[in-house]
Amino acid sequence: MTSWTWEYDGYEPLDERLRESLCTLGNGYFATRRALPECVADDVHYPGVYVAGCYDRLTTEVAGRRVENEEIVNLPNWLPLRFRPADGAWLTPDTALILEHRQVLHLDTGLLERWTRYGLAEGHVLSVRQLRLVHMGDPHLAAVRTEFTVYGDALDLDVEAALDGGVTNSGVARYRALDGRHLTHVHSGTAAPGTVWLRCRTRASDRRIGLACHLTAEAPVTDAHEPQRAVQRLRLSLEPGRTVTVDKTVALHTSRDPAIGDPLRAAADRVAAAPGFDELLASHTRAWEQLWRRAELDVPGQAGRILRLHLFHVLQTLSPHTADLDVGVPARGLHGEAYRGHVFWDELFVLPYLDLHFPEVSRALLRYRHRRLARACSAARAIGRRGALYPWQSGSDGREETQQLHLNPSSGRWLPDNSRLQHHVGSAIAYNVWQYCEASGDTEFLHTMGAEMLLHIARFWADSATYDDHLGRYRIRGVVGPDEYHDAYPDAEKPGLDDNAYTTVTAAWVLARTLELMRTLPAPRRLELTERTGLTDGELEEWDQISHSLYVPFHDGVISQFSGYRDLAELDWDGYRERYDDIRRLDRILEAEGDTVNRYKASKQADALMLGYLFPPSELRRLFEQLGYRLGEETWLRTVDYYLDRTSHGSTLSGLVHGRILACARRAEAWTYCEEALRSDIADIQGGTTGEGIHLGAMAGTLDLVQRGLTGLETREGALWLDPVPVPQLSSYGFTIRYRGHWGVGLRLRHRQLEITVPRSDRRPIEVHLSGRALSVQPGETVRVALPE
Repeated sequence: MTSWTWEYDGYEPLDERLRESLCTLGNGYFATRRALPECVADDVHYPGVYVAGCYDRLTTEVAGRRVENEEIVNLPNWLPLRFRPADGAWLTPDTALILEHRQVLHLDTGLLERWTRYGLAEGHVLSVRQLRLVHMGDPHLAAVRTEFTVYGDALDLDVEAALDGGVTNSGVARYRALDGRHLTHVHSGTAAPGTVWLRCRTRASDRRIGLACHLTAEAPVTDAHEPQRAVQRLRLSLEPGRTVTVDKTVALHTSRDPAIGDPLRAAADRVAAAPGFDELLASHTRAWEQLWRRAELDVPGQAGRILRLHLFHVLQTLSPHTADLDVGVPARGLHGEAYRGHVFWDELFVLPYLDLHFPEVSRALLRYRHRRLARACSAARAIGRRGALYPWQSGSDGREETQQLHLNPSSGRWLPDNSRLQHHVGSAIAYNVWQYCEASGDTEFLHTMGAEMLLHIARFWADSATYDDHLGRYRIRGVVGPDEYHDAYPDAEKPGLDDNAYTTVTAAWVLARTLELMRTLPAPRRLELTERTGLTDGELEEWDQISHSLYVPFHDGVISQFSGYRDLAELDWDGYRERYDDIRRLDRILEAEGDTVNRYKASKQADALMLGYLFPPSELRRLFEQLGYRLGEETWLRTVDYYLDRTSHGSTLSGLVHGRILACARRAEAWTYCEEALRSDIADIQGGTTGEGIHLGAMAGTLDLVQRGLTGLETREGALWLDPVPVPQLSSYGFTIRYRGHWGVGLRLRHRQLEITVPRSDRRPIEVHLSGRALSVQPGETVRVALPE
């Protein structure tokens, strides 16, 4: 294993789902799980093919209610390629003798390599080597090369390749009560000698899908069209020690694609024009080389290896190809069916990384939100509010996709799901708009689509705030914070909590930033915006008043997560750890016992502490001062300790957030949480969830932890601001960024020294603020600055 490979030796059925997720290949348009081509979907293996933004909506009777569910569609499986001794049984690792099994994911080239040695009857040994790619240059192509070598006597080998349209969405056990049969009208045929096709549609969204497959081998290929499958067969005559190769090249299109007519015709034309495997691999490798140059990351040791794997999966989900698509950030990547492929607030952890490497991708992901602004405004009107209420879970068209019920696997009961009350997703969108524009300098976006989103999100918060005469402040009631464990007060008839600190403070931030933007907009654009939205000076004055007088509760010298938090019971943490060992999902444990986590001071993940993740200490202090509160360092550190003792870390984002907060506070235990964030998927710390799809927010968040968290990097006021955090476990690291037209700006920290390199260009110098001093770094210049002890 090297710093550029991810390897697994041996065949472990219990680990297959995890390995399939972590070795998924994709290109930002579509992705394919690392299922073995000779295996079908069962309790061990789960092939999955997902196109970004390809959803379908079905209705199922669940617990006496009709549940409507939209999810990303598992598309026809292009992988199938099985083999057997002539007229014998098909070989799989589950049914045949395995002498050796190994797979290597080559991160630098986006290539999956697999070796298996099957022990056969009469002393035969069949060696199978496969190379698989999902093309990063041409997003509609994929290919797999299979090399067969027999040892012992000669052997005739039957090979069958297929395109399988008989697939369903069944990769997540707790969703299997829901209808997952999304594909219909499955037909197959032959396009040309050696080339077959398969077409189908999604049942409700009526997305048309076309696949074409070309098979190249040393033997004649025959076609057979079975129900829901396009099949190709051949018989190879293997001589001992001589390798015989079969290449399978596939093209995939859907009716969502731009610049095509019929997706089947597009797929057939594309596969016909595709070069051979060697040429495909060469162009695919070049495309990956370019991506790695733009996202250069140099971190030593095991942390560096994991970060590179994380970056690999971020790039496979959100590549430059994504810039041409109408898609958001799928919380579980294109790696599985968990969360139904929905878009949550995870972009809050993803876009800050992309902003400084692939700003065109960030812009496209924000445009996904802007296209759904009208739907968000309709959602706000539906609850009697003005402005924009973005959904907690989004899919194809921007309506609220959060399920009404969710299954607790610990009790087997279906329970009401109130997470749609996490209205703070709007603040996350506003934050990402602002961060993107600061990093890219894209004033055109800020003044147009960005301004429209900020205005409507600010308007929603202002209209959500109600004045409390007793407190003399405005309050935001009936929401759910990032914690997610708490969705109601104990024994309350209605869900929702009052004065959630995170929601309130970020709402104040949105209001203040929007007012700042309105003051600086060019006069003609401001006039356009106010005319289109009916915005008045009186409304802006009200926003200013609310942004200075929202209520944030405190108790015992710390920020209260929400009003009434102080009155909740303390949990017997030691007792529950002794009884259950893993209590990350404490909510499920308590519900199975007939109790509810709403009764306790216990959090799933950072809630109030998320404020310290978004805002550096100086800005957080200013925000509280804006609201009329003093947030000294001592109060903040007490708040950090208070919630650290009461958090079960039931989310992969939790370790990430706590690691960054503790690093900023220069706390020795920071790296422990950073390591947990790094390990969250590779070690599957959530107990089986990674096999359902990687956690994209946690992966991108670890990259941003190095990029912004440990360097203290901020992009504001047209400059880079740096305040490096000393982490003994990571004393030397470096990366490049793209900043306001400068490509490949290098930042390297080593031995209490920061090195900044700006490549030659015709751009203006970059202004850098560090350790209380301002520097101007010219294009073509390298500056080294000693850091204070």
